[in-house]
Amino acid sequence: MDLRSRWATWKKNVPGGLDGRRMLVISFIDKCGTGLWATSIALYFTYVSGLGIAQVGLLVGLSGAAGIAGAPLAGRLADRFPVTRVLIAAQLLRAAALLALLTTDHYALLILYSAVGALPDRGTNVLTKLYATRVAGPARVRYQAINRTVGNLGWVFGGLGAAAALAAGTDTAYRLLLIGNVLSYVAMAALTLRCSEPPAPASRIAADSTTGAPPARPTSPWRDRTFLLFTGTEAVLCLDDTILQVALPLWIVHATAAPAGLAPLLLVMNSVLVVLFQVPLARFGGSTDAARRLLLPLAALFALGTSALAVSALGGRGLAVTALVVAALALTFVEMLHALASWELSVALAPDDAQGAYLGVHGLAVATQRFGGPLLLTGVIAAGPLAWAVLGAGLVAMCGGQHRVVSRGLPTSSSLSVPAVTVSEQ
Repeated sequence: MDLRSRWATWKKNVPGGLDGRRMLVISFIDKCGTGLWATSIALYFTYVSGLGIAQVGLLVGLSGAAGIAGAPLAGRLADRFPVTRVLIAAQLLRAAALLALLTTDHYALLILYSAVGALPDRGTNVLTKLYATRVAGPARVRYQAINRTVGNLGWVFGGLGAAAALAAGTDTAYRLLLIGNVLSYVAMAALTLRCSEPPAPASRIAADSTTGAPPARPTSPWRDRTFLLFTGTEAVLCLDDTILQVALPLWIVHATAAPAGLAPLLLVMNSVLVVLFQVPLARFGGSTDAARRLLLPLAALFALGTSALAVSALGGRGLAVTALVVAALALTFVEMLHALASWELSVALAPDDAQGAYLGVHGLAVATQRFGGPLLLTGVIAAGPLAWAVLGAGLVAMCGGQHRVVSRGLPTSSSLSVPAVTVSEQ
């Protein structure tokens, strides 16, 4: 099959048509820019802004805490305004806040600008998920799997670009990486302008036109006990990301006989596996019932991954390397299966008249985990191998708890993926 035929086949298989493909390009650009900047942010503040290690840690922590509010805020705005316009505003605000870092080395202002940029940064994930849900309809899980694959490729390209620039080690190189990320946000905003806005929910439009009354007050996720419990369990299950990105390298260096160079190799393996398997695995989460059933193998993989991490500290180099590879494999498949279950179940539990608000609250799970996860896992590393077994037991219990919460909160007849739902507009 020639390249033209492959391209035509790919376009045909992407849910959402032209707008869906455009949003995939936007996601790729986003991750390329983020890959450029995320790998150099600490070095920028250290060498360009002249901050100490403690100051950099506090700055990143405070901006991360401020960013927690970004997800629910973005979701609420997307229930009131066209999601494309909210997304464009978020992209431009990200660009402005990042560009402002070039104007000062004042510590308080650096914290302020970083915190302002963290709000739309966290909100963008919710907004792109909302848009995907609207354009892809019942095929949303497959679309999100493709989107995640494209995003991982973007991270790879961005990381390679950052590595090349950082080899120079000059202030100019760090500033160019920042500007490169700013330009990626501007390009994303320009492309989003070309994306059409899907219509509001048909059922809600019909109700408003027949009664002549103003729309009913949307359901609030903050009064939905089932959804709040689901989001709470999600905050714990999202730890797989921090285990792989933060805890695994630290554990290798401080607790095992494995060479330190194994850490980046395992992270590369993680990215490659996500690119290869995320889309094929989407078939196992394409319905609400299927997504709920994924929580059972998810629990088993969590147990395997955390047990392997514990074992890796109990022997020599050969045992350590073998156990760490097993742990990374298990946690990579945890990452992919949890992404599938999370995408489907969060949408299935959200009513169509307040989908933006619900998914915004769901976004708190990732934001909270990114803030608190590193603190928890550094404690696990300090406590030693037994702590991994305890954490694994807790994660298995959390999978069971989420399965129970979801089973109570969803209709028993959800054998097919729920119908296409959209973000309401007022």
